[in-house]
Amino acid sequence: MSLNQLLSSIGNIIPLNKSEREELSQRVVERKIKRKQFILQESDICKHYTFVAEGYCRKYKVDDKGAEHNLQFIAENDWITEINSFYFETPSRVFIEAMEPAVILQISKPDLIYLYSSSPKFNRIFRVIIENRFAELEDRVLHNISSTAEERYLAFIKTYPQLSSRIPNTQIASYLGITPEFLSKIRKNLSQKP
Repeated sequence: MSLNQLLSSIGNIIPLNKSEREELSQRVVERKIKRKQFILQESDICKHYTFVAEGYCRKYKVDDKGAEHNLQFIAENDWITEINSFYFETPSRVFIEAMEPAVILQISKPDLIYLYSSSPKFNRIFRVIIENRFAELEDRVLHNISSTAEERYLAFIKTYPQLSSRIPNTQIASYLGITPEFLSKIRKNLSQKP
């Protein structure tokens, strides 16, 4: 089931032929992850690109005061990694944690490089995945420097429509850079608008 999700998701970018689907299938490993289990911890080397088949994950940073800052959420049929650590084999600067019981499919760097060399389609597929993530990050940075908290919340809902009801308010507030109380006020104000 989860392998079919992965193949379908990739097929939405560029359709794969039978041998390419088999190559990919042989190079991914499925894992079941418990709620609150880490996929990556800060200071570890990120060794996998991770496709989330079930559940959702968050990527976050812990600052010097111990406060958590959510950077990204990833739900079903999407990818997450710490790209700097993955490609340059440097210690991760972030944590990636399952927020619900999850099923993930992972591909290692050597296997990904093999796929790049075996078919130009894989190179293009992962380039599109990275480009999409970069565009999302760029949008987030622009919202953080030029939008009100309410506008950032509306952008969050647009970016994560399938997650807004699954993520606790404290996690959403952390992502938006506001307090949970202020988030409640924003939601109340929005519910009262015509």
